[in-house]
Amino acid sequence: MESIALKASLRKETGKKSSKEARQNELVPCVLYGGAEHVTFQVCEADFRNVVYTPIVYLVQLNIDGKEYQAILKDLQFDPVSDKLIHVDFLEVLPGKPVTIELPVKIVGSSIGVREGGKMVVEKRKLKVKGLASKLPGEIAIDVTSLAVGKAVKVGNLKSEDYEIVASPDTPVVSVRPTRATAGAPEAKK
Repeated sequence: MESIALKASLRKETGKKSSKEARQNELVPCVLYGGAEHVTFQVCEADFRNVVYTPIVYLVQLNIDGKEYQAILKDLQFDPVSDKLIHVDFLEVLPGKPVTIELPVKIVGSSIGVREGGKMVVEKRKLKVKGLASKLPGEIAIDVTSLAVGKAVKVGNLKSEDYEIVASPDTPVVSVRPTRATAGAPEAKK
């Protein structure tokens, strides 16, 4: 998992009034939980561009007034009208304690089923996994080279020693569905 650093400052006051004031100054109110204490702080809105608006999942190195924390993004809140980031929750990553996080799915290879005229459908763009943050990959790569028409890669087919996927083993992740062209092909040969 890639790492990125954010500088932050502690919030002296909490509540609606101070949060509104912070947002007017282009700061995003944040909270860090999961460790020994909850920490309320604020980060410059522009600093979130490389963290939030990307498919990459980062391990965030928070520097809050000189004190260092390792964390992951847990929840984001956006304004429903302006779509601006208005609040962020971070979960502190502690050594030896597993975390649950969603990782993006990356499709690798060219499927046999697609070459035969099928249509590839990605059922899950992200998968929820549980494991130690230091051992989690940035994405889950799925090789679909041998995937034929009418077949699917399910959660049960994906195995890793570093993490556990938190979903039913029968949940399809990617499949190749037949199209009208592939459905009519056997009849044309008769």
